[in-house]
Amino acid sequence: MADATIFDRLKQDHDSHRQLFAKMDEAKDDADRLEKLFDQFKVEVKAHAAAEEETLYATMLARPDLREDAQHSVSEHKEIEDYLEEMEEQAFNGQEWRETFAQLKKRYLHHIEEEEDEMFPDAAKDLTGEEERTLGERFAERKPAELERAQAED
Repeated sequence: MADATIFDRLKQDHDSHRQLFAKMDEAKDDADRLEKLFDQFKVEVKAHAAAEEETLYATMLARPDLREDAQHSVSEHKEIEDYLEEMEEQAFNGQEWRETFAQLKKRYLHHIEEEEDEMFPDAAKDLTGEEERTLGERFAERKPAELERAQAED
């Protein structure tokens, strides 16, 4: 994936997150497996969001035509983070936790669909192919450090 654009890399992460949701759905009656998958999801999504904000969103915020989309997505990242924090206070896999998880899943899937269907195409119109590749490289460099940081926090 040496020449991957930022959009390729982000979509790859989104696909991985969708797979984690599917695995969590399958594991709903196996609390140990569900907890491991959910912990993996938390780390992945926090690292993804941080690296995305530091690369693509930072670039978009500097461009008037793209600023509003970036601000909207940053606010949705905050909303996802709020759900994760709320779930930390709830009994794992209890009724309240499952309800919050369902809300989190719905909001996150909406967020990535909106990014892929609306924001990425809009941003691609404003970015050159070289910028897309450079941002993809920067994302690939940032994400491992963000994964380490997210694992340390978790």
